[in-house]
Amino acid sequence: MKRFNILSVLLPVLLSINLFAQEADSLSEKKDKPQRAAFQSAWLIDNVTGVLNPTKTLQFDIQHRFGLINSGSNDLAGFWGPSNIRIALAYSISNNITLGFGTTKDYRLQDFNIKVGLIRQTRSGKIPVSLTFYGNTAIDAREASFFPKSSDRFSYFGQLLIMRRFNQSISLQVAPSFSHYNLVDPSQSNNLFAVALGGKVNISDKTAILIDYNQPLGDFSNNPGLALGIEMSTGSHAFQIFIGNYNRILPQTNYFLNENKLADKQFLIGFNINRLWNF
Repeated sequence: MKRFNILSVLLPVLLSINLFAQEADSLSEKKDKPQRAAFQSAWLIDNVTGVLNPTKTLQFDIQHRFGLINSGSNDLAGFWGPSNIRIALAYSISNNITLGFGTTKDYRLQDFNIKVGLIRQTRSGKIPVSLTFYGNTAIDAREASFFPKSSDRFSYFGQLLIMRRFNQSISLQVAPSFSHYNLVDPSQSNNLFAVALGGKVNISDKTAILIDYNQPLGDFSNNPGLALGIEMSTGSHAFQIFIGNYNRILPQTNYFLNENKLADKQFLIGFNINRLWNF
């Protein structure tokens, strides 16, 4: 009888401890869920972001850069001047891998690119940042007379995108990169390291202020890039309009070939359109 009484007391206690442990584990799992994406768009003005779309998502990009605002000619702040444009598609073959292709007006560049998710920031803070790799191979499709040999048409770019979402309003990204051109001016190196720093501040649910700074690290590269803009976004569409001094669009061409100097206030207006379809 005494044993029965002891069991009748211990059993509810053991069950309650077990249930409490399960609830604690459940709460721990909930806290360690992946953090929401740091950015709304695949682009942060002149840089790719580490944002990855869900599997079977098709991404369509239009990137446009007008002429210089202070070009000295009557071209309506660059709207009537020489412009550059890139149109691209990218498809998510999984939640962590995206493959893409784009074509750019200047130099008739055809680029094949890949984005791979490596680490995802968690809500608990156990993993404090997200880490994504982005790389591309670009082919200059101008006439053969521009190149001593066919391999001179190629350039390559690789970048690590380190993102952190601090709260609902503020996100930052740091992105070291490496660029390589098979053919360059004799005064230049074929290789170039650079680092980009950018961020966004939400001013409403669908609107954010963007900033993007790019610093090439080399003796011949004294033209860093700076841009400030505004982004308006929905779940499947993002529109960015900004003012900056980069007009080449592809990152390696911006780092190697940018001629617009911040000191001379050589700025232009540009925009990015990012549209998603889920299948």
